Amino acid sequence: MISKIMMDYVANSSVIRAMFEEGKKLSKIYGEENVFDFSLGNPNVEPPDSIKKAVVEVISEESPNLVHGYMSNSGYLDVRASIADNICKKHNINLNEDNIVMTCGAAGGLNILLKTLLDPGDEVISFSPFFGEYANYVRNFNGKLVISPSNIDTFQPDLESFKDSITAKTKAVIINSPNNPTGVVYSEDTIKNLSEILEEKQRELGSSIYLISDEPYREIVYDGVKVPYILKYYKNSFIAYSFSKSLSLPGERIGYIVCHSEIEDFNNVIQALNVANRILGFVNAPSLFQRVIGKCLDSEVDINIYKKNRDLLYNHLIKIGFSCVKPDGAFYLFPKSLIPDDREFAKEAKKFNLLIVPGSTFGCPEHFRLSYCISYDKIERSLPQFDKLAQVYLK
Repeated sequence: MISKIMMDYVANSSVIRAMFEEGKKLSKIYGEENVFDFSLGNPNVEPPDSIKKAVVEVISEESPNLVHGYMSNSGYLDVRASIADNICKKHNINLNEDNIVMTCGAAGGLNILLKTLLDPGDEVISFSPFFGEYANYVRNFNGKLVISPSNIDTFQPDLESFKDSITAKTKAVIINSPNNPTGVVYSEDTIKNLSEILEEKQRELGSSIYLISDEPYREIVYDGVKVPYILKYYKNSFIAYSFSKSLSLPGERIGYIVCHSEIEDFNNVIQALNVANRILGFVNAPSLFQRVIGKCLDSEVDINIYKKNRDLLYNHLIKIGFSCVKPDGAFYLFPKSLIPDDREFAKEAKKFNLLIVPGSTFGCPEHFRLSYCISYDKIERSLPQFDKLAQVYLK
């Protein structure tokens, strides 16, 4: 018999993954071309050619021990130095290799951060709608996730409610911008005001509150929108970054943490992150792709493909009667459901071979998420099915 804790995890396992598996079943029945799976955020844009070239170069030209061997738990020093230099150039900030810890994607990064920071009973605040796995990550270390609402018309955090949700037990705040599931980018004013609230609360409570920015979608933004770099606004801050989306490498599990140079107890924090990397079983980020990434830091995917998909799907849904905040980034839409019961709405959508994720999964009922990182052609062919779905309710 598995543990009681894992029984609960299994019972509440990912709705998104379940929908993805359902899509595979429906594809066998109706044909893959007739099933429109908007469930999983799996990039459909090809990785840059530079990735393939770098893989070949690393395997062919570097010694096997450098390609496949152990290294510091923080990762290869030269790769970390290259990442720090790249960040400094992009964001006009002072960092070096000591600020960087290589991780198994942003998910691995978040877990070693929470392992480093949380004592049992500590609280972590995030804003709804939020990536559902945050609750599991926090629970992994006997913490409690506290959900603070966002403004439903803009999906910017409601900072008055946020201020009220901070207690003596608050240890960290997780933000995600560009946001999954809304695609909204938190504005500079939002980040400034949030940081000021945290500074005020640290003084008031005599405690340390850490701001963690989860940024797998940082590079996927449209229409000239800028994503504020939180290390420039708040000292007790970290960034968890991943190349899963920015370079279409989700299966490679490669990313990093950036730790602010002026964070409290910097040296112990970095040592703790290294220990957490080791004892949680990651040990270190994948060695081959550390070296590959070190060669490809200026590479990009073609985000215009995602923008074209966004515009097609967003404009059509608005035209036929849906309400939706237009996303600034990522590759998700988060429209309002046409009935209050978003789970029932998702079931109805499945009758038209539309696989959508209920907003309740993200702590925001009466909405649903569409992941538009699929082919433009498939989105075009799905539009009549959305018309039929809307006609059920908008008669």
